[in-house]
Amino acid sequence: MRKPFLLKFLLAAVLLLGNTAFASDSDVEEGKDKKTEIKEFIEHHLQDSHYFNLYGTTDEHGKVHHVGIPLPVILWDNGLKVFSSSKFHHGEEVAEVDGNYYKLYHSKIYKTDAEGTITYDEEHHPTNVRPLDFSITKSVVMMLVTGLLLLWLFSSLAKSYAKNNSVPTGAGRFFEPIVLYIRDDIAIANIGEKKYKRYMPFLLTVFFFIWFLNMFGLTPLGVNVTGNIAVTTALAVIVFLITNFTGTKDYWKHIFDPLGDGMPWYGKIIIYIILVPIEILGLFIKPFALLIRLYANMTAGHVVLMSLVGLIFIFKSWVGGPLSFGLSFAISLIEVLVALLQAYIFTMLAALYFGFASEEHDHDHEHEEEAELAHL
Repeated sequence: MRKPFLLKFLLAAVLLLGNTAFASDSDVEEGKDKKTEIKEFIEHHLQDSHYFNLYGTTDEHGKVHHVGIPLPVILWDNGLKVFSSSKFHHGEEVAEVDGNYYKLYHSKIYKTDAEGTITYDEEHHPTNVRPLDFSITKSVVMMLVTGLLLLWLFSSLAKSYAKNNSVPTGAGRFFEPIVLYIRDDIAIANIGEKKYKRYMPFLLTVFFFIWFLNMFGLTPLGVNVTGNIAVTTALAVIVFLITNFTGTKDYWKHIFDPLGDGMPWYGKIIIYIILVPIEILGLFIKPFALLIRLYANMTAGHVVLMSLVGLIFIFKSWVGGPLSFGLSFAISLIEVLVALLQAYIFTMLAALYFGFASEEHDHDHEHEEEAELAHL
C-alpha cells in the first residue's frame, strides 16, 4: 500500500514543480530555451524568498501566475518600514512606502526611484542602497513553524509520560528510541556521564530542528532552509559559543600550552610558534566544517533532484521521461536518508566538540602516581 502512495506523491510533486517552474514553449520562441529556464528556476529555488509561493500556473500567453502567501517586509531605512511583499508583485513592480521606493531584485531589496532603476558597477553588481532587511522570509516562516512543531510535539510527549508513569504512548514510541540514542550513544559517549546533561537540551533541539527542516525541504513546498548558508552559519556560531564559553581550564591549556610541563620553556618556543597558531585556527575551522558540510550536502541534494525533474521537460519522450522520473524517485528516497544523516552528523560533531571543551584531567591522581614512582 505504501509504494503506490509514494509514487502518486512524487508524481504530484513533479507535476506541481513543472507547473510552477517551467513555462510554456512560448518562452523558447522569445529566446529562452528550457535548459536556461530550468537553471534559473533551480537558482531561484536555492535562494530565500519574501513570498511563500505554493504553486504557479502558466496561461496560454506564457505568463506565469503565482499562488501563495505574501509575507511581511520589515525594513529599516531612516525609520521602520513595514508592508506586505505583495506590493512587489513577485519583483515585477516597485513598492512605494512613505515616499520611498523599493525594488525586489534577485531576492534582495534595493532602494530605487519610481521607475525601479538599478545601477551597476564594473562587475555588474547593483550599487543601489540596501536598507537593513528584517523581513519574515520563507525560511524564517519554516523555522518558526518547525520550532512551534517541536514545542508542541515534545510538550505533548512530556505530558503523556507523566500520565502513563513514564511509559511512551502514541508518537512517543517512535521518538523515545531516538532520544535515548542521542543521550547514550552521542552525548554520554562523547561528553561523559558527569557533564552530558548540561548539553542535552541543545543536542536534542538541534538534531530534531535540522531533521525536520530537512524533511520539509523534500516536500513540494519548495523550502530550502538548511541549504541557506546564513542558517547553517547561525547554527555553527551557536556551537562555537557553547564550546568556548563552557571550556574548562584543561581545554584552554591544551590550546595555549599543548606540550604541558614536561619540557623546559626555552625548548617549547620553536614548537609553540607552530602548534599554538594551529590550535587557535582549529577553534574556527571546526564550526566552519559544521556549517559548510550541512549547507553543501543539502544544496547538492536539491540541485541534483531538481535537475533530474527538469530532464523530464527537456526529453519530452516516453524514454527520457520515465527514466528521469525513476532517477528522481530513487534520489528522493536517498535524500530522506541524507536528511536524517546530516542531522546526526551535525549533532555528533557538536557533542564531540563539547566533549573536548568539558574534559578535565585528574591532576590529584596524576600527582599520586608521580609520588609513588618517586618513592620506588
